[in-house]
Amino acid sequence: MGWRPFNDGTTIGQHGSEDGVVLRDEEHELGARLTLERDCAHGVPFAVTCGIYGWFFHTRRLSSEVEAQFQVMKDGLAAILASIPRADDPEVDVKSAAATIAMAEFVNRFPSSIQA
Repeated sequence: MGWRPFNDGTTIGQHGSEDGVVLRDEEHELGARLTLERDCAHGVPFAVTCGIYGWFFHTRRLSSEVEAQFQVMKDGLAAILASIPRADDPEVDVKSAAATIAMAEFVNRFPSSIQA
């Protein structure tokens, strides 16, 4: 249960959505994906794209692989996934609102670019 290589790892070494070389590409069985690329378009050294299917998508453009915090981001996404209610949950509205707030906090915690 949890994270596994996306598409059985076939995307590693290929060009990703930020036109960089994919270094890591993982998918969570509950519906999230996290990808790390290097040498991206427009001179961006590294990029991380992530999202929870049907909820949000976020891209970070970074100057180093260390700034990507890949494992920390995986842990954050997994925690959010665990909080998303099923459609038949009697508290779906309240829990969905809380999950949406958690997603906004995630995006704020992992900004689109590192500030110099």
